[in-house]
Amino acid sequence: MQFYRHLGPIQAMTFDLDDTLYDNRPVIRQVEAQMAAWLHKYHPISAIKPLSWWNHIKRQVAQEDDWLPNDVTLWRFKQIEHGLTLLGYEPEQATQAANDAIEEVLRLRSDFTVPQKAHSILGQLAERIPLVAITNGNVDVKRIGLDPYFSLTLKAGPDGYAKPHPDLFQKAAQHLNLPNESILHVGDHLVTDVLGAKNSGFSACWFNEGEEDIFNLTKAKVLPDVEVKCLKDLLLFIER
Repeated sequence: MQFYRHLGPIQAMTFDLDDTLYDNRPVIRQVEAQMAAWLHKYHPISAIKPLSWWNHIKRQVAQEDDWLPNDVTLWRFKQIEHGLTLLGYEPEQATQAANDAIEEVLRLRSDFTVPQKAHSILGQLAERIPLVAITNGNVDVKRIGLDPYFSLTLKAGPDGYAKPHPDLFQKAAQHLNLPNESILHVGDHLVTDVLGAKNSGFSACWFNEGEEDIFNLTKAKVLPDVEVKCLKDLLLFIER
């Protein structure tokens, strides 16, 4: 554990989910591969265009509606709907196909097992202090078994602007009804989590499982208050 600033008593914690409590990278790779196969099977016309074309559609719909990057589920829906429309589907067909695709995406997205160590640490923390989940993703916290630990789960899109925007942090603070500086936000991302937390008046904990040197990372905009390399270190805050 590395401290960069003095921290007062921590009365609550907020948690990023993806790549903090579990490795999300293989999950996303599997979702992308399986969704491509699903689309090709049930909507074969989708296979006539390469991945680069579909990625262009994703960028295009975001240019037309700048809210979409705040809601990854809606963004994917619009990508599929618009792409199939361009490939010749009638609007109603494209909308139904996109709805079916999103149902499959959300099923696949939460089809994994969270490591037991995360369950153990969250369970011990939740016995002592309130916990809130703040995510830019669309994982189903109940399906992956983490909902018992959190008094509230906030998702970018349905609940507001994506981190690092202060929207979700402010809603977490209102829910917890505690001084912002007494809330420690834990996350792996130096911009969405660390910068977002600090700009919202929260204390910030950078989860650096890869043991990177923050002073060599150009994406670092502000120092966290504390850096941990394993989640177990967070238990020290409830022993103080």
